[in-house]
Amino acid sequence: MMTKKSNKKLVVLGLLLGILMAAMDNTIVATAMGTIVSELGGLDQFVWVTSAYMIASVAGMPIFGKLSDMYGRKLFYISGLTLFLIGSILCGLAQDMVQLSIFRAIQGLGGGALMPIAFTIMFDTFPPEQRGKMSGLFGAVFGISSVFGPLLGAYITDYIDWRWVFYVNVPLGLVSLGLIVKCYFESLDRREQKIDWWGAILLVSSVLCLMFALELGGKEYDWDSFVIISLFAGFAAFLLLFLWAETKAKDPIIPFHLFKRRLFAAAQGIGFLYGATFILGTIFIPIFVQGVYGGTATNSGLILTPMMLGSVAGSQIGGRLAAKTSYRNLMIASGFIFLLGIYLLSTLSADTARSAVTIYMVITGMGVGFSFPLLSMASIHGIDVRQRGSANSTNTFFRSIGMTLGVTIYGTIQNHLLMNKLEKALPMMKQFNPSGDSRVLLSKEARSHIPPQVLDKIINALSDSIATMFAWAVIPVVIAIILIFLMGPARLTDQFAAQSKGANS
Repeated sequence: MMTKKSNKKLVVLGLLLGILMAAMDNTIVATAMGTIVSELGGLDQFVWVTSAYMIASVAGMPIFGKLSDMYGRKLFYISGLTLFLIGSILCGLAQDMVQLSIFRAIQGLGGGALMPIAFTIMFDTFPPEQRGKMSGLFGAVFGISSVFGPLLGAYITDYIDWRWVFYVNVPLGLVSLGLIVKCYFESLDRREQKIDWWGAILLVSSVLCLMFALELGGKEYDWDSFVIISLFAGFAAFLLLFLWAETKAKDPIIPFHLFKRRLFAAAQGIGFLYGATFILGTIFIPIFVQGVYGGTATNSGLILTPMMLGSVAGSQIGGRLAAKTSYRNLMIASGFIFLLGIYLLSTLSADTARSAVTIYMVITGMGVGFSFPLLSMASIHGIDVRQRGSANSTNTFFRSIGMTLGVTIYGTIQNHLLMNKLEKALPMMKQFNPSGDSRVLLSKEARSHIPPQVLDKIINALSDSIATMFAWAVIPVVIAIILIFLMGPARLTDQFAAQSKGANS
């Protein structure tokens, strides 16, 4: 029985809408959190709103990727999208922080399926000679979403209602769902596999312990407290058990045998390090702009637009050049442009002109934009169609873990630096900022009670702490560049040759 032919244009539109929706979600919600807390209460519980989504999403990525290899992309893309929409509606109806956190976990579980499976459907649908162009388009949407999300979230919160940061997903999701159901048809040539339930349970348990330790450490509990030490110990124990279980599993969740491929292993490491570093620009540059130059959160979010344009341009260039040279050559250019951008951000000061910040953001965005299509293509290069879902979801998994750890670790560094600088410059700082949270310094209410001469010192401390944080962020970028040189000479056109050879034999 012949499989119906997919309508490629409408399938791409449906996938792009799904990626846009899932990728924007966390940044939209982050912008609205202040308003959500003021209405629902639970200031001591709001951390779980983000954590629940990230934990469910990160843990679900490799699992959904594996299941899509076993039973088909369409089934699990639709399942993930349906879960995401149900979770979105429930989040909009939440009456307290506990409910919102539970509903965010449902939403995150669905979100964990959308991006990796969407990229895999694209790779299955288009021949190698078109994947570069399509990967550039998909990567551009990912870049746009990471920057456009905070602006949309601020606008919806300020002018409509915070609940619509969740409801806005529904029309986008329904259109995506309809297009995939009606227009995407796949070959069901799948091999029978056994679901690695033990691997899934141990992976989720390990990620849960790590995320909770990083979220609670230094905030709810001291880093050397029994709770935090126990969570880190649990993370290590479950991780070791997971690695052991995967060596025994017939069809493991994460295909560790793929790491024997130098290109695949390097792509995962680069994705992790890029994710850990790029997210810092989207989080801390608006804080810098709002804290140093003043203005509203919405206006400060506009500074991300140059980085968005840079990432879109880099993604398009990288995707289109993929057929002309090796992944390594293009990623070398990406790495050094990205390194230049992060270095320039490490030179920020209270006297830096806003036009200079704009230029730094364009350079940073362009450098990381190359990676969006190239790392996805490198991850599935030469891999059998039945393992592409696992391979692509593994790449998304490592990038997401990198983003989560990057924000947590470098956020802790920045806040520690800021508090130390403030204590030295202003011994009486506690009366202005008793909570020790740097974001308090950005509110008009707090700043209005601070004398001008004191505010100048606070602004200098804030800008210096962010600049120093970016200086530390140079380290993972340098390591990423080292990994780029290990990618080897593989290029997209290798797959053209392989297909031609197969057709002629």
